[in-house]
Order: sequence, then C-alpha cells, then structure tokens
Amino acid sequence: MRLRGIRGSRNVEDRRGRRSVGGGAGRIGGVGLILLLAVGYFTGIDITPLLQGGGQTTQQQPVTQADEQAAEFTSRVLATTEQVWDQVFEQQLGRDYVPPVLVLYSSVTQSPCGGASGATGPFYCPADRKAYLDTSFFATLSQRMGARGDFAAAYVVAHEVAHHVQNQLGILTKVDQARRQSSQVQANQLTVRLELQADCLSGVWAQSVQGLLEPGDLEEALNAARMIGDDHLQRQAGQVPRPHTFTHGTSEQRMRWFAQGYQSGQVAACDTFATNQL
Repeated sequence: MRLRGIRGSRNVEDRRGRRSVGGGAGRIGGVGLILLLAVGYFTGIDITPLLQGGGQTTQQQPVTQADEQAAEFTSRVLATTEQVWDQVFEQQLGRDYVPPVLVLYSSVTQSPCGGASGATGPFYCPADRKAYLDTSFFATLSQRMGARGDFAAAYVVAHEVAHHVQNQLGILTKVDQARRQSSQVQANQLTVRLELQADCLSGVWAQSVQGLLEPGDLEEALNAARMIGDDHLQRQAGQVPRPHTFTHGTSEQRMRWFAQGYQSGQVAACDTFATNQL
C-alpha cells in the first residue's frame, strides 16, 4: 500500500510504553454495568478487571523500532479511513461522519469495555467510541496467522473503524438489543452478520483507496479474511468446525463480503441483516 505522503491521523491516543497494572473505573451505574456486560459478551473482552475495581499503577516499557513503524503505518491508514468515510457519509448517507480515536498500546491497557491485551486482539469499544490496537498484533497476524502483507494489516484497521461506522449508524445498539433477547446460538448468528457487515464496509473503504493499492494488496486483504474465518481458526486449533459457535463467519463468507463491498463501493450493498444467504 502506497502511504508515502499520506498524513498521519490526529485521532491517535498513544499509550505505548505504558503498561497499566490493576484497574478500576470507580462506581458504575446500573445502565453502565449492563452496557459493559453486553460489550464483554459482544466482543469477548475480559471485563473482570474493570468490574473488580481497585487501584492502578503504570509501568514504563521500551518502545521498539517495530512498534514505531507499526504506529506510523496505523496512523496513516486511519487517516485514509477518515477521508473515505467523511465522503461516503456525505455522498451516500447525507450525514456527517465523526471519526473514532484509535488507542495504540503495548501488552495491556484498560478501556471502558474492560481489560485489553495482545491476547484479545484489536477491538472497538462503543462505550468510548475508541478502537484499541496492540502494535505487536501485526507481527502476530503475519507470523502466526499467515496473513502477511501491509494491506492485510490495513484491512484489520479498516475493520475496526467499520465497527465505529456501525455504531454511528445505530447498528451496534440494535444488534445488542436483539442479542439480549435471543438464545446463545441466535446471538452468535447476529454477531456473524455484524462482523460480515464490517468486512463489507472494509471493502467499501478499500474500493475508495484503490489508487493507493499496489499489486497483490487486494489478495493480501482477502487472504487475511480467509485466515481469520471461524472455520479456519477452529481447524487450526485441531477442532472440527462447529457452525453454531461461529461469531465472525467462515473464511468464504468473510472473503465474499469484503469483495462485495470492494466491488460495489456502496454502504447499501452491505446489509447483511436483510439477506437469507450469507
């Protein structure tokens, strides 16, 4: 991906080099608690540290050159999402786009949605409208998950921003309400549709920045979608894929919905909740 000359985003909160130990958010009201529990159930984030409360200390950690490169890359990719969604919201939705803040951290940090670590992977927290990314995740994505290439990493950033788009459009709230009235299997199915829509919205972004793409970039994003499909991940873990447990969609579904967003460039083409065929 050609990012030379692309400005970095100003909507980056850099917590790298600071490791939070302990935690707590003080007193949480009933509505706030329900929201946090829903978010934890929604994303798989461990919210235990937040609910337990307690003090918090900060330990300083060195920031490596690889972290610096990842941070600069992420900031520039985030800037492209801001430009794209500002235009898409205006032209396709007749609305103003308010970009999210992206929190960069090392090892662990805290969010209103709970504790975050490299093990949780990137996530979006609707409680503070921020996306969270451990800068070492890109190495994990490439080396351990087989999703290599800079555009695979850019796809990850775009996917989390897509969840912010869903939040701004009110989709996250509606899905959360539906999940809380559903069985576990039904709730998982709703989450699959949510994640596939985010993949499709990532494709809309990719179509809008195709002038920055280099040969092989699109294939890198599609490969990343394939490598993080539920069926592929369960097979990699030595398990037989169990569709009723899926929360993100199969490799084929993730690739296809990303491609649909890329080919159409239209938010309207990403309505995964209005189709019987995912």
